[in-house]
Amino acid sequence: MTIFQFALKRSLRNITNILLLTLFPIACIFLPEGEVWPFIPYGYQYFGILILFIGIRLASIILEDREKGVVKRLAVTPVSHFQYLSQNLLAYAIILILQSSIVVYGGVLFGQELYQPVWLLLLYVSFSFASLAIALAWISIYRRKEISFLIYMSFIFLVVVLGGIMIPIEIFPNLLKRIAVIFPTYWLAEGLDWVVFGENILDFLLINGVLWLYTIIFLIIGSTRKIY
Repeated sequence: MTIFQFALKRSLRNITNILLLTLFPIACIFLPEGEVWPFIPYGYQYFGILILFIGIRLASIILEDREKGVVKRLAVTPVSHFQYLSQNLLAYAIILILQSSIVVYGGVLFGQELYQPVWLLLLYVSFSFASLAIALAWISIYRRKEISFLIYMSFIFLVVVLGGIMIPIEIFPNLLKRIAVIFPTYWLAEGLDWVVFGENILDFLLINGVLWLYTIIFLIIGSTRKIY
C-alpha cells in the first residue's frame, strides 16, 4: 500500500489542498439557514460544489504524474496500472468520506437542522464517488493539468446552476428541467430534498443508484483510456 500512503501525503502537502480539504468543509458547518430556499442550511446545500472542486483537485495529482512521466516510469516496474490507479483513488475516496463525515456530524454537534443525518452522509458519499469518477474521466482526455482544471471550473459552474444546486430547478423552463436530469448535481439536489421531505426509501435508493451508475460509467471511461 505504498502508493496509497504516498497519495494521502501528497493530497495534503500544499496550502491550496489543505484549505480545500480542511478549512472550507469545516466552514460549511457554520453557514446559516435560508429563509425560503434551500431547505437545509446553505453550507449543506453548497457542500456538493466543494466536493466537485475537491474531486478534480485530487484527480489532478494523477494528471501531474502523467506530465512528469511518473506513470510511464511505473509501467516498467512490477506495479500495475490497476494498482497505481486503485490505490490513488482509494486514498482520495477516504479523504472525501472523512470530509463528509466531519461536515455532517460537525453540523449535528453544532445544532444544525439536518433532518436525517445518516441519509445525508450516505448521499454525500455517493456523490463524492461520482465526483471523483467524473474527474478521473475528465483528466484522462487532457495532457496539461492547468488547462484541465480551468475548463473543469466552467463545467462545474454549468452543472451546479443547471443541476439545481445554486438555483431552485422549479423556476426553470420545462426544457431546462428535462436537460437537468442528465447532470449528477440534479440527483444530489433531489437527494437533499428527500433528506428534508422524503418518506419513501425507494426514492432515496433510486437517487443513490443513479449516482453510483455515474460512478461506474466514468470510472470505466477514466481507467481504460491511455494515460501515458
